[in-house]
Amino acid sequence: MDYENEYRFDGSDRLHLKNQATSLPSPVPDKDTIKAQLADNITKLADLQARLYAQSTYGVVILLQGKDAAGKDSMIPHVMSGLDPEGTSVVSFKQPTSSELAHDYLWRIESALPRRGSIQIFNRSQYEDVLISRVHPEILLGQHLPGVNTVADVNDDLFNQRYHDIAHYEEYLNHNGFIMLKFFLHYSRDEQKRRFEKRIEVPEKNWKFSAADIKERAFWDDYQRAYEDMLNHTATKENPWYIVPSDSKWNSRMVVSDILMKRLDALKPEFPTVTDEQKQQLHDILDHLQKDEKS
Repeated sequence: MDYENEYRFDGSDRLHLKNQATSLPSPVPDKDTIKAQLADNITKLADLQARLYAQSTYGVVILLQGKDAAGKDSMIPHVMSGLDPEGTSVVSFKQPTSSELAHDYLWRIESALPRRGSIQIFNRSQYEDVLISRVHPEILLGQHLPGVNTVADVNDDLFNQRYHDIAHYEEYLNHNGFIMLKFFLHYSRDEQKRRFEKRIEVPEKNWKFSAADIKERAFWDDYQRAYEDMLNHTATKENPWYIVPSDSKWNSRMVVSDILMKRLDALKPEFPTVTDEQKQQLHDILDHLQKDEKS
């Protein structure tokens, strides 16, 4: 299956999350097949990253977004394991700090962008600022935003402006060689319940459980509406979203790795060309080193 085209959403049609699959269509590959495909993709990603790093033209952001227990944390080691740490890093965007709140909401995003040739993985992102606050508008009241004095001021106009700003910010980044590959890990409410139960039942997973997650689960429908609105307003042909079926973590890892491989390959990263003059200089240096060893 061509996952890159199958799960790409570019905003040309209206998206309804209830109509989006949370599982791959049958027949689903068995786990061994998925692991083999994932391993092959990781090998190819490592080669593409090496070329990207050497070329030093593009900076790439791999953006992972999804509700609690969607599989963002585990996606990173399973899919990015073959990437060179020198050219790859991860940043998690949690509740803004007092320093971050003293700036505009995209300031911490700008500060976390990768250098040219590098890959930065965003575990959550700028989209938190049009999701959590959409469900809990009261959190914006303490952020000293102009014109936001009551919950009533946290309205559609505010979020439509933010959607507009984010879309144009990503377009600006594209113009400068910084690419955002945006993945929404889409899974079902029943699957979230199963994962929460596992966090309680399996001792090794207890540390992952948070009572706050259960409180947020009560707002599932509100988050679905917030995600749907956000996806429809910020998906473009140049910066699409990938709506990845994620009821199975192994399936979602395979899909994400496949899409990453194709998107990085489309950048056509190449090792810098060595001129004839540079080759001659290298041969001269090699001759010098070999003569030095014999003396």
